Amino acid sequence: MSSPQSRPNRAPAAWLVITTLDDPQAADTLAGALVEQGLAACVHVLPPGRSVYQWQGRIEVDNEVTLLIKTSANRLDELQANLADQHAYETPEIIALPIEAGLPDYLNWITQCTS
Repeated sequence: MSSPQSRPNRAPAAWLVITTLDDPQAADTLAGALVEQGLAACVHVLPPGRSVYQWQGRIEVDNEVTLLIKTSANRLDELQANLADQHAYETPEIIALPIEAGLPDYLNWITQCTS
């Protein structure tokens, strides 16, 4: 029986950042701008889905587009600041998840595109 491999004890080089917008055209525009500015290697724009959430004491239901943004550690802070500044929402969803494992060539590509 093999033992589980331990994960490297280092900061991840790549991150997956998630945000949502209520306008598909705005999502496409934002995705293109992030890649053009080198803040993201790739932005996957998902089709609209329904979000159910609590806002200012009320339950809200809206259609939103989800963006899955792949970036490097060295651009993460700038990306988050850009999203917060450019976003139409008063309190946008900006969640950053570390990519701790993946195809090395793909992870290197993310770093190259965002350097």
